[in-house]
Amino acid sequence: MHQQQLVGVVTLIVLAVCVLPQLAIGKKIEKRCLNCSYRTYYTYGDGRSLQRVVYRDPFYTRAQTYGCSGNPCGVNAVCQEASGGRPVCSCPPGYSGNPLTHCNRGECLDNVDCRGDLQCKDNRCVNPCVGACGIGSNCDARNHVAVCSCPAGYNGDPYHACHLNDPEEQCHPSPCGINTKCEIINGVPTCSCLHGYLGNPLSGCRHECDHDGDCSSRDMCSNFKCVPSCGQCGTGATCKTVANHRAVCECPKGYIGSPYTECRPECYGDSDCPAGRPACFYGICKNTCEGACGIGADCNLRGLTPVCSCPRDMTGDPFVRCRPFTKEDLCDPNPCGTNAICVPGHDNTGRERPVCNCLPGHTGNPLSHCTRGECLSNSECPDHRACINYQCIDPCIGKCATGASCEPKAHLAVCRCPPGQSGDALVSCRQTRTFPVAKYH
Repeated sequence: MHQQQLVGVVTLIVLAVCVLPQLAIGKKIEKRCLNCSYRTYYTYGDGRSLQRVVYRDPFYTRAQTYGCSGNPCGVNAVCQEASGGRPVCSCPPGYSGNPLTHCNRGECLDNVDCRGDLQCKDNRCVNPCVGACGIGSNCDARNHVAVCSCPAGYNGDPYHACHLNDPEEQCHPSPCGINTKCEIINGVPTCSCLHGYLGNPLSGCRHECDHDGDCSSRDMCSNFKCVPSCGQCGTGATCKTVANHRAVCECPKGYIGSPYTECRPECYGDSDCPAGRPACFYGICKNTCEGACGIGADCNLRGLTPVCSCPRDMTGDPFVRCRPFTKEDLCDPNPCGTNAICVPGHDNTGRERPVCNCLPGHTGNPLSHCTRGECLSNSECPDHRACINYQCIDPCIGKCATGASCEPKAHLAVCRCPPGQSGDALVSCRQTRTFPVAKYH
């Protein structure tokens, strides 16, 4: 009867730690086993899982053993009998593997088995800083423990999060007294009195003034502050002086209104001005002829534009000075053309007027332009040319008689009557007549 129970179905419950690469081994066992079931009840952060493996082997024929007798477990495995005398194999603490075949010792059992900068976790020496500190913090592994801290210039809870220091936090709460302001200068909180307050900013500041006597001679006390007395003047007004902390105000020249309320211009446009002063200049009505023309000149308004001119019997620059005419003024400025000279003269009626002549050696219209001639004397012309009217031309032109021949030589025309003709070559040439001569024997 006892042997029949051993030949019957024997169930072994095995507690094993399976690493991901060992799952293939589990698969081989699963193929080898006809009735195997796996139940995972814990998974580590590095991917390893702790599983409970139940084997149901109907061909268990080891009839000579029962329970843990005969050591049915693997190398380094521990066998414990469950209820009913069923053997349960498991790897001891610090070991892992398949308890039915072999249990391997882990990397460590306690922190003492690891370096000082490592920590024993799940029988492995790991970095204790992994996932231990907060965002932005530094981690230093000391004596198997993660020591978290915020970097320089940062603060906060290093095990939660570190954030950049805000220098302004040094002013909250303010280390200064009342009526002061706190500013961070070069990383140091600095206290100063508010505008209008005086005193020690560390202990507190008071009003700048309570009456005019607390202010300088040109200031007055207003709302407990010393303000310039000239601020009493109205819009557009000028502050002439300050007497007894009060401003003496006046409107600028040409402006109208109250100097303590508002001064406005005499005019905003020409239409605001009277006929005698028709132009509005910078808010003041003026006669534009005032100071516009020179000494002795006449000024006439063309609209608002001053037109300056010298009187009929005078000449000069109407914007500088006008003076009586002289003869020299007829040719100043020169009314003649280019390369022409002007000399005082008279017209047909005897009235004085400028007379224009071309410069020597020039020809043309002296009123518009004179051009220099080709020559001034025969020496500037070739031998067969003569300088006539400042041009080098053929001296034979118009010099000899009709029918006469001309040859220019030494700038002169040499006239000759043709052969068979006689006469004055400069006047006339005629055919020579021949008369029969009587022969005497």
